[in-house]
Parts: sequence; structure tokens; C-alpha cells
Amino acid sequence: MNEDTSSSEYASESELPLGETPEVLERLRTDAQQTLADAFTAHRERFWNLVSFRMHHRVAARVDVDDVLQEAFVAAGLRLEHYLRDPSFSLFVWLRMIVAQTLIDVHRRHMGTEMRDAGREVSIASPRFPQTTSVSLAGHLISDQTSPSGVVVRDESAEKLAAAIETMSEIDQETIALRHFEGLTNRETAEVLGLSITAASNRYVRALGRLREILQESSPENSSSEIK
Repeated sequence: MNEDTSSSEYASESELPLGETPEVLERLRTDAQQTLADAFTAHRERFWNLVSFRMHHRVAARVDVDDVLQEAFVAAGLRLEHYLRDPSFSLFVWLRMIVAQTLIDVHRRHMGTEMRDAGREVSIASPRFPQTTSVSLAGHLISDQTSPSGVVVRDESAEKLAAAIETMSEIDQETIALRHFEGLTNRETAEVLGLSITAASNRYVRALGRLREILQESSPENSSSEIK
């Protein structure tokens, strides 16, 4: 990493998320399954983005994203009581954490000992995914090539691009991933990363500019990719 997060960027006590609204919490207590199902459905596309973005390519060849989401929904139902005891985060951010943890569990089952360094548990601010964010970013930014030779070129380019992206701080990589690929709002990104809303916004602008520079240095063709 070439940049650390300043302590001033983290949310102060007055800026900490207030959790979910009383109305939603009341619905969860009185009609848990339906309210949970409605929330999961409302955010399903973004959860799908999370899984498809973070899933290791070898696991993706064997596991369907929808199966991961179904498992996550079941897990959320089983853990809802724990959430209601201390709803410190919004329902969306809590559900996203459940989806992320489920994805790690799926990787452990399919990759076994290769997952020993993936971390034992997902936290809100520091998710430890089986595939690094730099690798995921590089893989999604490399232009599609369908010929056998093109696949080799793509893989080599992705490896080089991932190495370049790793020169960005981890939090900047995550900011890009959350905002651009998972589709989170600035407020949601701030909540996930434990930053103030202003700091999250500033981070995104700076990270986006740095990523554009990396893409331009890596290949002029990539500079016109989907990062706008």
C-alpha cells in the first residue's frame, strides 16, 4: 500500500451510523420473514454484484451466484435475532455482511486448504475475501477476449494490472469496488468502511482518479474501459 487512512477520516461518535429506522425494526420483530424477504429482494441485484465480483474464478465454474444468495438468505434468517439485539448497522449493510460471509464459507468448502489465509470471519470495516480486490478489479477491467490466444493475453494483462492496482491503498481499492462494482451509495460505502460521509466521498474521487491513471499507464485501450 502507498497510502494510509488518516484518523480524521473515520467517523466520529456523532457521525456513526444510527442503525436501521424504528419502523423497519418493528416490522422485523412483528413479521420477520416477510420483512427480511422484502429487504433481500430489494437489494438482490447489489448482492449479486458482490458475489459475482468477489468470487474466485475456479469456484465460479462450479457454483452459481443464485445458490450463494439463497444460502445467505437462509443464514440471515437464522441470525436475525442476533441483529435485533444490537441493530448497530442498517439492515442492508448487515445483510451485505451475511452475503460476504456466506461467500467465504462457499470458498472454504470448494477450495479447502487454499482458503486458510482467507480469514475466519467477515467484519464490517475489513472484509477479507478469498480473492483480493486488486485481482477482482483487474479481472473486470480487462477487455473481453474470446479466442484461445486472447485468453492468454487477457490473463497476463490482468496479472500486470492487478499488480499495478495493488499500489493503491486497500481502502481505496475497496472504495472503488463498493461504489462502482457493487453499486453502493456514498452513505452506504461510508458505513461499510467506517468513514465519515465526506471522507468516503473524497476517497472515491481520489481513488477514481488514481485508477484512471493506472489504466492509462497499463494500456491506452483500458483507459476507456467501464470506469467513468
